[in-house]
Amino acid sequence: MNAKVVADVNARTTTPGPRHRERTPLRIRLRRTRGRRLRRLGYAFLTLVALLCATVVVAYHLTTIPKPHPETVTQSTVFLDSGGAYLGRRGPVDRQDVPLSAVPRHVQEAVIAAENRSFRTDRGISPRALARATLATLTGGDQQGGSTITQQYVKNALLSPERSLSRKAREALIAIKLDRTRSKDEILQGYLNTVYFGRGAAGIQSAARNYFGVDAEDLTVAQGAALASIVNIPSYYEKAGSDGKVTARLENRWEWVLDAMAASGAITAKQRAEARFPAFRFYPPGETEGQRQYLIDVAAEEAADRLGITEDQLASGGYSVTTTFDLALQDRATQLVQDRPGGGRGVRVHTAVVGMVPGDGALRLLYGGSDYARQPFNDAVSGAVEAGTALEPFGKVKPGDPLRALLATPAPTPLNLTSAYATLGAGGKYATPYTVARITREGRTVYRARPEVRRVLDEQMAYLADARTGAGSVPVPGGPADAAAFPAEKRVLITGGAGGGTTRRTVWTTGYDTRLALTVTLFADRAGGKKGTTIPAQLPNDPPPTKFAEQVAAGIWGAATKTEAEGGG
Repeated sequence: MNAKVVADVNARTTTPGPRHRERTPLRIRLRRTRGRRLRRLGYAFLTLVALLCATVVVAYHLTTIPKPHPETVTQSTVFLDSGGAYLGRRGPVDRQDVPLSAVPRHVQEAVIAAENRSFRTDRGISPRALARATLATLTGGDQQGGSTITQQYVKNALLSPERSLSRKAREALIAIKLDRTRSKDEILQGYLNTVYFGRGAAGIQSAARNYFGVDAEDLTVAQGAALASIVNIPSYYEKAGSDGKVTARLENRWEWVLDAMAASGAITAKQRAEARFPAFRFYPPGETEGQRQYLIDVAAEEAADRLGITEDQLASGGYSVTTTFDLALQDRATQLVQDRPGGGRGVRVHTAVVGMVPGDGALRLLYGGSDYARQPFNDAVSGAVEAGTALEPFGKVKPGDPLRALLATPAPTPLNLTSAYATLGAGGKYATPYTVARITREGRTVYRARPEVRRVLDEQMAYLADARTGAGSVPVPGGPADAAAFPAEKRVLITGGAGGGTTRRTVWTTGYDTRLALTVTLFADRAGGKKGTTIPAQLPNDPPPTKFAEQVAAGIWGAATKTEAEGGG
């Protein structure tokens, strides 16, 4: 063998090469570095928490409490009758602010018991409810309830209704800030004035009127607990009182709210035992409410004029307008008038009724039509029809204005005719008709009516024209009904019209004394030759129009007499 080759072989076999190391198992390596990794994770977690806390702190300081959006500060104007009964409202939202002092303590505690029992002590948010709502938003689940009263107020009054994590986070921050910068009473007042109760009512004042026909300050323990129970599902519970299933379910929740109030000491054991489930106003409204908008139309126009503002400004101004109307008489007139059958064969029969206080001008009754939705035109105020013989008692007198101008028209309105006879009831003194007695705003009176009265007939002429005493005297109709309705010596009923016999186109019946002048008018029309026009038509004779008008007048006067007796008048 070649010596060089032998040397190479020996070199390869004797020279040490790189050593082969055995690889350490993964579990051993993880065990050795676990402490280091845990420390790193801990540092990262603390850093993340610090960043989150810093972000929350910065966000909190940058967050401002927004002003309530317009629809939650807009208030409706409500209209009441002369005794304070609710007539209706005008405005985009049925809401009126009231101070917390006007809400009984038991009503406040009922809402707290139903919606957020920790309200007096919490920080404005419920972390558990917030977590549920966040999870629902992330997963697309159903919207979650359980928010605090503060959160609900923020959501309803200060923020938009969108569903997103950013909006929910902002809601929580505003709620916390609101709780730290406002008193619990301020928050509760804002909530009670904006929360929705169903039946179109936003806020406790409107809810009290819609469900029970009272102001918030007059709510009983039972009524307050019922309204608090409704807030949970207002669109469902608003039918309470007219739907048996809904009423039963609400009563169960009402019991639960009262039990919670008793347990917390908000009411006594005696109050809990004496509480009875309250009766609700019927919903939806009954037929007699279909013509009340006629009253509100007239009163709204007058109220806006008295305040020097537009009707739109009135509707959103939060006013309370006390009218001169008597709702009991109004509803009685509605019942009596709607007993009459229709004209048939294309003939439409109109009935208008006006009741007025002689020597004052206050309108107690104004029936302008059976259903405002079908006929917004007010027959009592604007229905100009043939006078015929209705003004004959004034033929021998020469009155001053405005009665002279009124008597000169061949087609007076029912309102004008009533004003003329009210002048006789007041001994020759004409009173300008009015419908608004008082207007208040936030508890302060901003307008009070002052009757406009002037003498237009001297005593001798008034005596001659007066159907009770003078040459124009017309006998009071006979019959048991009339005798019962017109027992007073100085009450008189006059019937006139246009057209003769069974072909009459208009019938007027007017009765008056020193306390009430009342006119019932019947007239008929049918479609004219051109689209949208009408022409006078003959009144159907079944029932006889004269007899029907007198019966309506007698029935209303009977109701007025009963009211006077009950009121000591």
